[in-house]
Amino acid sequence: MQRRFLQLSGVLGACLVATPLAAQRDFSGVEIRTIPVADGVYMLMGSGGNIGLSVGEDGPFVVDDQFAGLTEKILAAIAAVSDGSVRFVLNTHWHGDHTGGNENLGKAGAMIVAHENVRKRLNPEEFHEVMERSQQAPPDALPVVTFTDAVTFYWNGEEIRAFHVEHAHTDGDAIIHFANANVIHMGDTFFNGIFPFIDFASGGAIDGLIHAADRVLSMVNSNTQIIPGHGPLAKQDALLEYRNMLMTVRDGIRTMLNDGMSVDEIVAADPAAGFADSWTGNAERMVRNAALSLGGQ
Repeated sequence: MQRRFLQLSGVLGACLVATPLAAQRDFSGVEIRTIPVADGVYMLMGSGGNIGLSVGEDGPFVVDDQFAGLTEKILAAIAAVSDGSVRFVLNTHWHGDHTGGNENLGKAGAMIVAHENVRKRLNPEEFHEVMERSQQAPPDALPVVTFTDAVTFYWNGEEIRAFHVEHAHTDGDAIIHFANANVIHMGDTFFNGIFPFIDFASGGAIDGLIHAADRVLSMVNSNTQIIPGHGPLAKQDALLEYRNMLMTVRDGIRTMLNDGMSVDEIVAADPAAGFADSWTGNAERMVRNAALSLGGQ
């Protein structure tokens, strides 16, 4: 299967903020692959979360920007398909493999946009009661425009609609709909062929992931192209498979919780075992955080 080529290193980086450790990583061997998705829309794959790119007469519009050490390569890939400098960067959530390039692009003049909780989590001075880290993103990395529910950009002949889904991968997730192109970027609410990381510490929950998948499934058709946060470009059937996996695991966990099992006992029972042959990633972490989000102890 196409999914089996996936490298877990990028997935494991999903929970990293843009720390000095991330900045010191060697990205010299990383190649940015540019994948045409629709007219004027591309997906860029490198190290970290998948990037969405809209190009046209108004200039490049970027969804997520991976790690700071990849900015030069990302800009070169953008320049190969578009003229002009990046005008907007829209973050799907706060994790460093999606926001690590914010500072570089912000200093270069791009406007950073995200859900309001992304700014709060990147700036612990505003969210100190739930943050357990002292690392703070530099000012140029912080979103300068935030939204609570939804925002629309009329750009490059597109209606680029971003909307918030609550308590899914995190508490600040945005899903981006390129309405005219029939393309959706789901950020890390969708890991294609990979057991997802549910960031329970940042407000993530398995019920929210299922709700996000259901909301997008209500919007798509067989021609819709779906950019996942991690994994290959997808279509409706792959998202449905992901949603059904989540529901099966969620329902199994709920049964175990109702039987009085602890989180450790649920993890040992491995309610995701039936998917081990066809999915990659960290099933134990997914199950543990899912159980915690369902009230397990």
